[in-house]
Amino acid sequence: MKRIAVEEHFSTPDYISYIRSREDYPKTGTVKGKGKKDLDVVWFSPDFYMPTCAEFGKKLVDVAEIRLRDMEENGIDMQVLSLSVPGPDAFDAPTGAEIARKTNDVLYKIIKEYPEKFAGLAAVAPQDPAVAADELERAVNDLGMRGTKINSNIGGEYLDDKKYWVLLERAEKLGVPIYIHPKAPSPDILKPFLKYPALTGSMWGFSVDAGLHAMRLICSGVFDRYPGLKIILGHLGEAIPFWLWRIDNRWEEGEYALAPTTRDLMKKPSQYFNDNFYVTTSGNFWETAFMCTYAALGPDRIMFAVDYPFEPNKPAVEFMDAVPIPESDREKIYHSNAEKVFSL
Repeated sequence: MKRIAVEEHFSTPDYISYIRSREDYPKTGTVKGKGKKDLDVVWFSPDFYMPTCAEFGKKLVDVAEIRLRDMEENGIDMQVLSLSVPGPDAFDAPTGAEIARKTNDVLYKIIKEYPEKFAGLAAVAPQDPAVAADELERAVNDLGMRGTKINSNIGGEYLDDKKYWVLLERAEKLGVPIYIHPKAPSPDILKPFLKYPALTGSMWGFSVDAGLHAMRLICSGVFDRYPGLKIILGHLGEAIPFWLWRIDNRWEEGEYALAPTTRDLMKKPSQYFNDNFYVTTSGNFWETAFMCTYAALGPDRIMFAVDYPFEPNKPAVEFMDAVPIPESDREKIYHSNAEKVFSL
């Protein structure tokens, strides 16, 4: 069965060197692992990092050897690549825009060399929404990118703020999706997480922030303005499928049903989620969570993803091969949905 993985990360040696050269990022690339050898570090921001195995950095930057071999060994036919964290949103607007342009040009060359193996999501710097919209258009029209990825909050702001709608409008016009990838919660809500630092990351805080981002978009009315806009969430929808009944119930009957920010919506929240969102299996290989998402959304709104190299390919494939669904639905999740959403 053909397999297309749609949330797969890459970087370049030059970009990693640039991050480590900045005064606001720590100079070291390693931390001590509990009595073991030093561990590589992935920086999300100057004060937030994730220690990884020593081979992690190689997997991010090596496309021709390590990545392709790993894909072949695990039966993955294609990856949709996007720049790993920290993305262009982590810097000032001019620097972020330059990083985005350079990254997209490098990714274009990778895809041109391996067109049957890789597709790409454009990097943009949403700090300057108009510049980001123009870069998305260049990347799609001139470089063949299939959408863009935004690393959730933008310095504590979210895409529901109307100043960002120029980017959403352009994505709809181009017919490409926006993948909202998690990051640590925004500075305004981060403090309660910090007592237990692990909560700021992928154990909890990432999903909190990306899920909040999605719900803000739904409540903003942006999908009434741009009904063709497509948003993708990883990790089986950042827990939103589990909450859809209660979200609708509170919207229709709860004490907030007449709140000015939501009373003019043309649809129930769940309808927007089913009409404008897709979710992926990235980094959430639990049958119970999958079956909840599958029951809530159906097979047409789920796509296969690994979250490579943050997650290994093998358990992602073994998981998706084993979930108890019809083979026709497995085909949709493994490849045909991605082919449609990304025009592959």
